[in-house]
Amino acid sequence: MTALSFDTPPAAPRRQRLRTHRQGPVLTIELNTPEHGNTVTDALLDELLAVLLDQDPDVRVLVLTGRGADFCLGGDRGEYTRHLADDPAGNGIRISGTKARRVCDALTGNPAVTIARVHGKVIGAGMALALACDLRVGAEDATFRLPELALGLPTAWGGLLPRLMNEVGAARVRELVLTGRAFTAAEAQSLSILQKVVPEHELDAAVAAWARPVVRRPAAALRVTKTLLNSLSAASRLADVSLLDAELMAAVVTEAHHSHG
Repeated sequence: MTALSFDTPPAAPRRQRLRTHRQGPVLTIELNTPEHGNTVTDALLDELLAVLLDQDPDVRVLVLTGRGADFCLGGDRGEYTRHLADDPAGNGIRISGTKARRVCDALTGNPAVTIARVHGKVIGAGMALALACDLRVGAEDATFRLPELALGLPTAWGGLLPRLMNEVGAARVRELVLTGRAFTAAEAQSLSILQKVVPEHELDAAVAAWARPVVRRPAAALRVTKTLLNSLSAASRLADVSLLDAELMAAVVTEAHHSHG
């Protein structure tokens, strides 16, 4: 991976699972647990939400990326097991699911233009984080997968399914979800999961090419346009059941736990 340049110290307070870098009106957030494939944990969600809620209003572009070989290998299934050990009724999983939705909503509703810069493997919750962004560029050797069904889980994390249906279309989403097969960056672009595919060493240049015109746009017009785009996207969906994501995940996981207990 061509590393982003962190030539200034990470923003205070120093975070354990994220690195942030501010360059003028552009804020970069880097998932920073490469030894675990940048898997999504409750602690990472807490840090990410804190950054998003404390965001400087002068930020015009927010870039979400991952350190190491992969963008994100999805959710931490071991954490679900620990949640169930602490509370077999699944309340920990419900809390985790609520955090996931808040983070993805904070990305989608962000006043800045959000850009997902992805590489390596983009799996499950990682795809949800990317899809919550306005613009998505991927390395040409990136791969994508939705393995939840094979793992005994519903595709119910952070509003992933309605966002995917809205961007891709129902027929193709059924096939991706039910088979859980891996697919390439080229196919992801054909499905509008990515808007641009480039060699990995050109990812930063692609992000910069999008960011340059955006930072010149009048702030008020940019905010209103983003609100309009999000509103029209939501209106195009007949129903959005992602409010039930946390409940659905908790119900399925706890039932599986009890049946194997």
